[in-house]
Amino acid sequence: MPFIPHTESDIAEMLAAIGVPSIDSLFDEIPSDLNCAGLAGVPEGLSEMAVTRLMHERAAADGFYLNFLGAGAYEHHIPAAVWQIVTRGEFYSAYTPYQAEASQGTLQLLYEYQSMMASLTGLDVSNASLYDGASALAEAVLMAVRANKAGRRRVLMPATVHPRYRVVTEAIVGNQGIELIGVPYDPATGQTRLDALDALDGAAVLVIPQPNFFGVLEPVDALTDWAHGHGMLAIAVANPVSLGLLKPPGRWGEGTQPRGADICVGDGQPLGVPLSSGGPYFGFMTARQALVRQMPGRIVGRTVDLDGQPGFALTLQAREQHIRRSKATSNICTNQGLLVTAATIHMALLGPAGLKNVALQCHATARALLEKLTAIDGVERVFGGPLFHEAVIRAPVPAADVLKALRAQGILGGLDLGREYAELAGCILVCSTETKTDGDLDAYAQQLARIVSRRREGPPCGYKS
Repeated sequence: MPFIPHTESDIAEMLAAIGVPSIDSLFDEIPSDLNCAGLAGVPEGLSEMAVTRLMHERAAADGFYLNFLGAGAYEHHIPAAVWQIVTRGEFYSAYTPYQAEASQGTLQLLYEYQSMMASLTGLDVSNASLYDGASALAEAVLMAVRANKAGRRRVLMPATVHPRYRVVTEAIVGNQGIELIGVPYDPATGQTRLDALDALDGAAVLVIPQPNFFGVLEPVDALTDWAHGHGMLAIAVANPVSLGLLKPPGRWGEGTQPRGADICVGDGQPLGVPLSSGGPYFGFMTARQALVRQMPGRIVGRTVDLDGQPGFALTLQAREQHIRRSKATSNICTNQGLLVTAATIHMALLGPAGLKNVALQCHATARALLEKLTAIDGVERVFGGPLFHEAVIRAPVPAADVLKALRAQGILGGLDLGREYAELAGCILVCSTETKTDGDLDAYAQQLARIVSRRREGPPCGYKS
């Protein structure tokens, strides 16, 4: 909240009303030897004015950059109405709505969120969110392995899945007897190699990113059909904005009645959640009805009361705090209610047509950026596969030097892929969304052209001779 409204007299009046002498007396059951005498190293409190100035200084230290960095967290326009509504007290201070009779508004919003995500992904059911996209993938892997009737515990994990998602998934499932098997990508297209899959039979699940970490669109129909043809479940890892334009995972596959992906997860950050220096974000998960009992977290359902009036309640709570730990589908999952609230309002404001328009603009600006950058002598596109709003480029200058020089000019130029993929040393993952204008694209291209030209003429870019 913007300020704490209770004065000392307000506090005294409330204490008198409940018949206790002080706030400390409310906690008198705590043994005195457990009370902390003080916090060493914590400075004295500041005035409101001093705190405001300090926070402005901290924010200014981050700088103000023209952002072409994506790699899992994306800069999108968020209508002002979204967070104006989200920060209302009814939403802003609410936690998980355990008491349905007192939380109908929050429960209805979560129900609407589930309905929107199920529709967007083309699947039957959605939970009420997870911690983030990476842990959502780990939860989906656990869910798919539990559902595998053949007892398989191997998971096919393409190298094109976000590196951090792979690391988090390994950290969560690796000590549970589940093995992640890497699947290579085609160096020409940047897509997962279908011909490499046949040597990797006998797994429980195939993970399919769309678009993948390189911004490339995967052959999802062929990958989904291959997984099902080999007795595996298919987990989609999707960018929710792209689903405003692309075929939903629930309809992946060839034929007139494709089976589609069995589970879909991803990070909901692109839906109304600001970058915020890295979080908090939220993860989404949808699945087929047959797998609903394997879903982690919570599901909100719509029902009617004794008078026939509609109402909402938590209908599935497979978390350890609700049931016996040994019976829980997850012991780590959590929902992100405030961020889900923002996403629900964001999607409601945009509607299907608005979301599709955002996706189209993202694709158009990314194509335009790529054309401008590859028009520079020596700059080339690395992968030939179709893209959504990210792409990989290579310049005749070390990637670290390029990004350092661009940053000095107020531009975040992308991600150095050599940090995650040794074979892509010197390559940069660039991103453009609907927030970028022609002038923004020109500014990037002009600065990159200058950097490349200076490197050919003299010392390394970003350094003075």
